[in-house]
Amino acid sequence: MGQTLYEKFGGEEAIAKVVDYFYEELVLKDETVQHFFENTDMEKQKRHQAKFISFALGGPNQYSGKSMAKAHEGMNLQPAHFQAIATHLHDALAHFGVQEHDIQTALDKVATLRDDILYK
Repeated sequence: MGQTLYEKFGGEEAIAKVVDYFYEELVLKDETVQHFFENTDMEKQKRHQAKFISFALGGPNQYSGKSMAKAHEGMNLQPAHFQAIATHLHDALAHFGVQEHDIQTALDKVATLRDDILYK
């Protein structure tokens, strides 16, 4: 069996760096989505996101929080918001040298959650 993207990328430590960059340099500076995080405990959010990205890259599924639908309830996220976050994830992974085809594999996994996130 081949190496997972999680292992290929460097595991938990590397993903933590991606998550920090994702939020601090991209998401929280994007006026189209930053307001969704105004009252968010960002350290907790980063921990949850790191677990989610780990899972999306084929690592262990350590996420034990709310379902995606429940976590996004009342936010009324639109397709443009979802796309902005997906683009930021792409850019964060690319920033740390993840190859385009590997990024696309991760984004394909994220895309499966679209219906659980939008319009809630």
